Amino acid sequence: MISKKMAQEINAQINREFFSAFLYLAMANDAADKGFLGTYKWMSIQFKEEQEHALKFAKYLQDQGEKVVLSAMDAPQTEWKGILDMFQDALLHEKKVTAWINDLNTLALAEKDYATQSMLRWFIDEQVEEEANCNEAIQALSMVGASANGLYMMDRQLGKRVAD
Repeated sequence: MISKKMAQEINAQINREFFSAFLYLAMANDAADKGFLGTYKWMSIQFKEEQEHALKFAKYLQDQGEKVVLSAMDAPQTEWKGILDMFQDALLHEKKVTAWINDLNTLALAEKDYATQSMLRWFIDEQVEEEANCNEAIQALSMVGASANGLYMMDRQLGKRVAD
Protein backbone atom coordinates (compact mmCIF):
# COMPACT_ATOMS: atom_id res chain seq x y z
CA MET A 1 0.00 0.00 0.00
CA ILE A 2 1.26 3.42 -0.95
CA SER A 3 1.42 6.20 1.65
CA LYS A 4 -0.50 9.44 1.23
CA LYS A 5 2.82 11.33 1.15
CA MET A 6 4.15 9.11 -1.65
CA ALA A 7 0.90 9.49 -3.59
CA GLN A 8 1.11 13.26 -3.17
CA GLU A 9 4.69 13.33 -4.43
CA ILE A 10 3.88 11.12 -7.41
CA ASN A 11 0.97 13.44 -8.24
CA ALA A 12 3.43 16.34 -8.20
CA GLN A 13 5.66 14.37 -10.58
CA ILE A 14 2.73 13.71 -12.92
CA ASN A 15 2.21 17.45 -13.20
CA ARG A 16 5.93 18.01 -13.75
CA GLU A 17 5.92 15.42 -16.54
CA PHE A 18 3.04 17.22 -18.24
CA PHE A 19 4.99 20.48 -17.91
CA SER A 20 7.96 18.71 -19.52
CA ALA A 21 5.70 17.70 -22.40
CA PHE A 22 4.57 21.30 -22.88
CA LEU A 23 8.17 22.51 -22.74
CA TYR A 24 9.13 20.12 -25.55
CA LEU A 25 6.03 21.13 -27.51
CA ALA A 26 7.08 24.78 -27.17
CA MET A 27 10.56 23.85 -28.40
CA ALA A 28 9.07 21.92 -31.32
CA ASN A 29 6.95 24.88 -32.33
CA ASP A 30 9.85 27.32 -32.07
CA ALA A 31 12.04 24.98 -34.14
CA ALA A 32 9.33 24.79 -36.81
CA ASP A 33 8.97 28.58 -36.78
CA LYS A 34 12.71 28.83 -37.44
CA GLY A 35 12.60 26.27 -40.27
CA PHE A 36 14.30 23.43 -38.35
CA LEU A 37 11.87 20.67 -39.28
CA GLY A 38 14.17 17.86 -38.11
CA THR A 39 14.42 19.44 -34.68
CA TYR A 40 10.66 19.92 -34.75
CA LYS A 41 10.27 16.17 -35.27
CA TRP A 42 12.79 15.33 -32.50
CA MET A 43 11.07 17.64 -30.01
CA SER A 44 7.60 16.39 -31.03
CA ILE A 45 8.64 12.82 -30.29
CA GLN A 46 9.99 13.99 -26.94
CA PHE A 47 6.69 15.78 -26.25
CA LYS A 48 4.82 12.49 -26.72
CA GLU A 49 7.31 10.59 -24.55
CA GLU A 50 6.84 13.03 -21.68
CA GLN A 51 3.06 12.61 -21.90
CA GLU A 52 3.57 8.84 -21.74
CA HIS A 53 5.73 9.28 -18.63
CA ALA A 54 2.95 11.24 -16.93
CA LEU A 55 0.40 8.58 -17.88
CA LYS A 56 2.68 5.82 -16.60
CA PHE A 57 2.86 7.53 -13.19
CA ALA A 58 -0.92 8.08 -13.25
CA LYS A 59 -1.61 4.41 -14.01
CA TYR A 60 0.67 3.39 -11.15
CA LEU A 61 -1.22 5.63 -8.72
CA GLN A 62 -4.55 4.30 -9.92
CA ASP A 63 -3.29 0.71 -9.60
CA GLN A 64 -2.42 1.61 -5.99
CA GLY A 65 -5.98 2.83 -5.39
CA GLU A 66 -5.02 6.50 -5.29
CA LYS A 67 -6.55 9.46 -7.09
CA VAL A 68 -4.66 11.35 -9.77
CA VAL A 69 -4.77 15.07 -9.04
CA LEU A 70 -3.87 17.44 -11.87
CA SER A 71 -3.04 21.04 -11.12
CA ALA A 72 -2.45 24.24 -13.03
CA MET A 73 1.01 24.77 -14.42
CA ASP A 74 3.08 27.70 -15.55
CA ALA A 75 3.44 28.33 -19.26
CA PRO A 76 6.78 27.17 -20.66
CA GLN A 77 9.28 29.42 -22.40
CA THR A 78 8.33 29.68 -26.07
CA GLU A 79 11.39 31.06 -27.84
CA TRP A 80 15.09 30.23 -28.03
CA LYS A 81 17.99 31.81 -29.89
CA GLY A 82 18.63 28.59 -31.76
CA ILE A 83 18.47 24.82 -31.54
CA LEU A 84 21.67 24.55 -29.50
CA ASP A 85 20.03 26.73 -26.85
CA MET A 86 16.95 24.50 -26.96
CA PHE A 87 18.99 21.39 -26.28
CA GLN A 88 20.99 23.10 -23.54
CA ASP A 89 17.71 24.11 -21.83
CA ALA A 90 16.33 20.62 -22.40
CA LEU A 91 19.38 19.13 -20.66
CA LEU A 92 19.02 21.49 -17.70
CA HIS A 93 15.36 20.53 -17.43
CA GLU A 94 16.12 16.80 -17.68
CA LYS A 95 18.64 17.17 -14.85
CA LYS A 96 15.84 18.66 -12.72
CA VAL A 97 13.59 15.74 -13.65
CA THR A 98 16.37 13.32 -12.69
CA ALA A 99 16.67 15.02 -9.29
CA TRP A 100 12.88 14.78 -8.76
CA ILE A 101 12.87 11.08 -9.68
CA ASN A 102 15.79 10.50 -7.32
CA ASP A 103 13.89 12.32 -4.56
CA LEU A 104 10.91 10.03 -5.15
CA ASN A 105 13.18 7.01 -4.90
CA THR A 106 14.74 8.35 -1.68
CA LEU A 107 11.24 8.69 -0.19
CA ALA A 108 10.29 5.19 -1.37
CA LEU A 109 13.44 3.81 0.27
CA ALA A 110 12.72 5.66 3.53
CA GLU A 111 9.16 4.35 3.56
CA LYS A 112 10.21 0.83 2.59
CA ASP A 113 7.79 1.11 -0.34
CA TYR A 114 9.14 -1.71 -2.49
CA ALA A 115 6.49 -1.48 -5.18
CA THR A 116 7.23 2.20 -5.82
CA GLN A 117 10.98 1.51 -5.76
CA SER A 118 10.44 -1.13 -8.45
CA MET A 119 8.32 1.19 -10.60
CA LEU A 120 10.87 4.00 -10.26
CA ARG A 121 13.74 1.87 -11.59
CA TRP A 122 12.33 2.30 -15.10
CA PHE A 123 12.27 6.08 -14.68
CA ILE A 124 15.80 6.15 -13.24
CA ASP A 125 17.09 4.27 -16.28
CA GLU A 126 15.01 6.46 -18.59
CA GLN A 127 16.58 9.62 -17.18
CA VAL A 128 20.07 8.35 -18.00
CA GLU A 129 18.89 8.00 -21.62
CA GLU A 130 17.14 11.40 -21.63
CA GLU A 131 20.27 13.22 -20.47
CA ALA A 132 22.49 11.26 -22.86
CA ASN A 133 20.26 12.16 -25.84
CA CYS A 134 20.47 15.86 -24.99
CA ASN A 135 24.23 15.68 -24.41
CA GLU A 136 24.75 13.95 -27.77
CA ALA A 137 22.82 16.68 -29.60
CA ILE A 138 24.65 19.44 -27.69
CA GLN A 139 28.06 17.98 -28.54
CA ALA A 140 27.22 17.69 -32.24
CA LEU A 141 25.63 21.14 -32.42
CA SER A 142 28.62 22.65 -30.61
CA MET A 143 30.93 21.17 -33.24
CA VAL A 144 29.08 22.80 -36.13
CA GLY A 145 28.85 26.18 -34.39
CA ALA A 146 27.17 28.82 -36.52
CA SER A 147 27.83 27.04 -39.83
CA ALA A 148 24.62 27.17 -41.86
CA ASN A 149 25.59 23.96 -43.68
CA GLY A 150 26.42 22.25 -40.40
CA LEU A 151 23.14 23.31 -38.79
CA TYR A 152 21.24 22.12 -41.85
CA MET A 153 22.93 18.71 -41.69
CA MET A 154 22.43 18.44 -37.92
CA ASP A 155 18.76 19.32 -38.27
CA ARG A 156 18.36 16.60 -40.89
CA GLN A 157 20.11 14.13 -38.58
CA LEU A 158 17.86 15.06 -35.65
CA GLY A 159 14.86 14.49 -37.91
CA LYS A 160 15.84 10.82 -38.33
CA ARG A 161 14.78 10.10 -34.76
CA VAL A 162 12.02 7.53 -34.51
CA ALA A 163 9.63 7.04 -31.62
CA ASP A 164 10.43 4.11 -29.34
